[in-house]
Amino acid sequence: MRWLPILTIVLALPLANCASTRPATYLVETKGPYQLDTGDTVRVSVYGDEDLTDTYRVDDSGAIAFPLVGPVPVRGGTTKMAASRLAAALANGYMRNPDVAVEVAEYRPFFIQGEVGTAGQFPYVYGMTVRSAISVAGGFSDTADRNKAIVYRRQGNQMAKGSVDLDFPIYPGDTIVVQERWF
Repeated sequence: MRWLPILTIVLALPLANCASTRPATYLVETKGPYQLDTGDTVRVSVYGDEDLTDTYRVDDSGAIAFPLVGPVPVRGGTTKMAASRLAAALANGYMRNPDVAVEVAEYRPFFIQGEVGTAGQFPYVYGMTVRSAISVAGGFSDTADRNKAIVYRRQGNQMAKGSVDLDFPIYPGDTIVVQERWF
């Protein structure tokens, strides 16, 4: 009879892990507004001046080469910040009270490698997850780990790495690595 409480505890311990409801945590940041970077294409609308309204690519230095004012730095800023910087540059001797709007026309690509059909660089679509990125890359290979992947994401001046599940949201510029499964 003395072994009955010990047996109950031993049998209950594996079940305790099943009841855990702690949220998944990731080393890569998933919150915050979208920040512009090299490779993004933005649509700039300057109200009242159709000649300046066009699409522009963010160059390697993180700036938009804008007519009349030259390069305007936008890397790390939101579209609202980019519109404000462009309006300030235009207001500096070129236009009175410029009204500028900026929106992302085309996101920079994401990269995927490892155990997928076709590794490489692919166009990003807003709201993508690791699962949809794998689908774009031709699906899993026969030897792929089909439960998780590793995501590398630039955060400031550092590269963050996290092991994530397949429903983890990805961003433009992310690198996804699908590893081989081990039995």
